Amino acid sequence: MTKVITYGTYDLFHQGHYNLLKNAKALGDYLIVGVTSEHFDEARGKINVVDDVLTRVQHVRDTGFADQIIIEDHQGQKIEDIQKYGVDIFTVGSDWVGTFDYLDQFCKVVYLPRTPDISSTDLRVQKYKALRIGIVGSGRMAPRFVTESKYVSGAEVTAIYNPNLESLQDFSTRPDEETRKGQPYKGFYMESENYENFLDEVDAVYIASPNETHYEYAKTALLRGKHVLSEKPLAFTMARAEELYDLATRKKLVLMEGVKAAYCPGFQQLINVAKSGVIGEIRDVEANFTRLANPGSREREDAEFGGAFLEFGPSVLVPIVKLLGPGYKDYKFHSLYDEKGVDLYNKLELYYPNAMATMRTGVGVKTEGQLVISGTKGYILAPSPWWLTQHFEVRYEEEDQVDVYDPPFQGDGLRYEISEFVRKISGISHNGYKLTAEESIWMSQIVEKYMEYKDNKKEKTS
Repeated sequence: MTKVITYGTYDLFHQGHYNLLKNAKALGDYLIVGVTSEHFDEARGKINVVDDVLTRVQHVRDTGFADQIIIEDHQGQKIEDIQKYGVDIFTVGSDWVGTFDYLDQFCKVVYLPRTPDISSTDLRVQKYKALRIGIVGSGRMAPRFVTESKYVSGAEVTAIYNPNLESLQDFSTRPDEETRKGQPYKGFYMESENYENFLDEVDAVYIASPNETHYEYAKTALLRGKHVLSEKPLAFTMARAEELYDLATRKKLVLMEGVKAAYCPGFQQLINVAKSGVIGEIRDVEANFTRLANPGSREREDAEFGGAFLEFGPSVLVPIVKLLGPGYKDYKFHSLYDEKGVDLYNKLELYYPNAMATMRTGVGVKTEGQLVISGTKGYILAPSPWWLTQHFEVRYEEEDQVDVYDPPFQGDGLRYEISEFVRKISGISHNGYKLTAEESIWMSQIVEKYMEYKDNKKEKTS
C-alpha cells in the first residue's frame, strides 16, 4: 500500500482544493489529509481564516478522497506524521515548490499543479469588502498600526486624524521602511480640523490619541455609525464604558478595547492552561508591567492623564479578570509620585473570597515584568514581556517537573488585535471571549477607582 499525505487550511473550500485532493489521492492507495488548527494558522500569521476547523474538516471529508483526516497544530509535525503513519509520498500544491524539499530524506516529495485563478485569499476579498480604517492620532502607535495592518487581509488604513497639524505633518513625512520601501506615508486622507469629515472617509476607527480623548472620539464615531477599536483606557469611569458598549449594541457596531495582550494566541493558550486545572485552584495572580519612560514623554509629563497606571494598568488587569473574575471584595492602592504629581510606580492589591491578586505598573521605577499564577498544585511563570506571550512554564513541587510552552508570535502583536476587529465586523467571529465587554467595563471601574484614589491623595497633600 502506498500512503500519501498532504496538508492545508482548506478555508472557503473551492474547486482548487477539490482538484488538489483528487490528484493527491491518485498518487497512491491511502490518502491522509492534515487540516490546520486555528491556533497553528494564527501562529503562522494566517489570521483571517473564515471557516472553523470542524467546518474545514467536514469539507475535506465530503470530497470522499481522504482515507484519514488529522489535525496539524504545531511546527515540525509533518516529519512526526510521516514517520508515525509510514508515509511514502508527501504532496502539496506547486505554489510551495522547494519549500518542503527537506522532507526528501523521509519520503518522496511531489508538488502538484494548482488550479489557476482561484484561491481562498481571492474568495475572502470577494466575500468581504476591504474595511477602510482611519487612525485617530499620529503618534508612536500610528506607524505600528499601519505596518501591522498589512498582515491582515480585509483591513486597509486610508485616513489619519490629528487636531495637532504639526504632528500630522511629521507623520506624513516619516519613512515607513518596512511596508513602503522607505517612502513617506502618502496616499492617506489627512484631517486636522474636522473630525466628522474624517469619519465620512472611513468605515472604522482606531483611536490612539491621548488617554483623556478616547471616550469622546469613540462616542462620536459610534454615533456616526463607525466601528471602534480604542486604545486603553476606553473610559475613565464604569458608567461611560457601559454607555459606549450600550451604544455600540444599539447601533449594531463593533466596539473593542485595544489591550494587545488579550488577543495574542500565546496569552490565550496561557489562560487556557491556567484554567485547565493543571495547577489546581488558582489562589494568586501577580502581574507586572514597568518601563523607564523618557522624562520628556507624555507619561512622565502629564500628571492628570499620564503616569504609570493609565499607561499600563488595563493591560495588567487582563490576566486578573480573566482568571479571578470581577468579584473582588476589597482593594488597596499604593503609589509613588514625582514632584509634578505623576505616578511613577503603582501597586494594586485585590482581595477575593478565596484568592488575591497584585499588579504593579511603573514609568519611573523598574521591576521584573513577569506574570505569576499560583495554584494549589503548582504555578505558571511567564517572564517579561508576558503581554507578548512567547514563553511560559508550568512548575510543580518537584523541581525537575516543568512543562514548557513556546507559542509562536508574529510581529509586535497588533496584527492579532486588528484581525479580531476585522473578523468581528465581517461576522466571522461571533464571540468576544478574548476580551468581553463585561471585562472591559470592569477594567474601567478599576480605572475609575484609581482616579478617585489619586484625587483624594492630592487633596490630602495640598
